[in-house]
Amino acid sequence: MKENKEKIKDRITGWDYLSLGLCAFAGLGMEVLYAYLLEPVLYGAPMQDWSNTQIIIHWILTCITWGVFAFVLFQKSDKKYGFPLLEKGKSIRLWQTGVCVLFVLLALIGDYIAWDGFKVYLEYVNKGFLLFAFQYIYYAFETMLFLLIIVFGQKACEVWFHKERIPYGGIICGLTWGLAHIFTKNLLTGVLGIALGFAMGSVYLLVNRDLKKAYVVLLFMFVL
Repeated sequence: MKENKEKIKDRITGWDYLSLGLCAFAGLGMEVLYAYLLEPVLYGAPMQDWSNTQIIIHWILTCITWGVFAFVLFQKSDKKYGFPLLEKGKSIRLWQTGVCVLFVLLALIGDYIAWDGFKVYLEYVNKGFLLFAFQYIYYAFETMLFLLIIVFGQKACEVWFHKERIPYGGIICGLTWGLAHIFTKNLLTGVLGIALGFAMGSVYLLVNRDLKKAYVVLLFMFVL
């Protein structure tokens, strides 16, 4: 059995891992189909005119979809490619923790400038408790798929280039995320997305590829 696993690993290419990352990105893209094609037809109104109930339904539908994508990718990565994602990484040093905290603070400062105030507080005030709660559940699922893009992008490039200290996953995440936001929002949001993606990819390496630790740090960076 061990021999078979080794033979399977020898046949795996960077494209195999990148395809998983692109599947995670496609999972994120499902929201676009819901928000701009399916749900406007069902609700008889564009997204900006939805009621609070319709917005919550949208978030629930999106979270279920993202959860299914994440579950399938976890299973496929482990069983088909022998790349389990939940293995505990090596313990991290004090300086690595410090850099992670610095990235969180920089993300907080960036959002403060972009929002002209604290994002969490402003969203709570503007949306009220119910919408606020569902939106942050939505953010939690979104963060997981962004992390999977980073993980699989990193693994693919390491297979290709045999270098492990470059945050390839962050570069790929930043480009996919940034370009998507340039087309759906504006140039500034896209550029900030590229920078944040690169920082998130760096965090994954800083926590020694420990998915659980990376998720916690990325969630703080993403929501603050």
